[in-house]
Amino acid sequence: MPKYLIEREIPGAGKLTPQELAGISQKSCGVLDKLGTGIQWVESYVTDEKIYCVYIAPNEDKIKEHAKQGGFPANRISEIKTTIDPTTAE
Repeated sequence: MPKYLIEREIPGAGKLTPQELAGISQKSCGVLDKLGTGIQWVESYVTDEKIYCVYIAPNEDKIKEHAKQGGFPANRISEIKTTIDPTTAE
């Protein structure tokens, strides 16, 4: 199943409190439960002004539906074609 990187523009994201991040996470998980199988949140990275999320989903439409139902921005959705790391150089 395809893996996607979602860029969410959230001003002040890096200043969100642990409680606020927990609330966002709970909201996301609640929407995922409603959507059922076929979409999975892998992890997210929080920067000063954005949150980058990695999801596994059958298509981009499922990602968009999650964002719509959760009230989250999904400013850019990119399918991850492959991953590399330091061991790729070996």
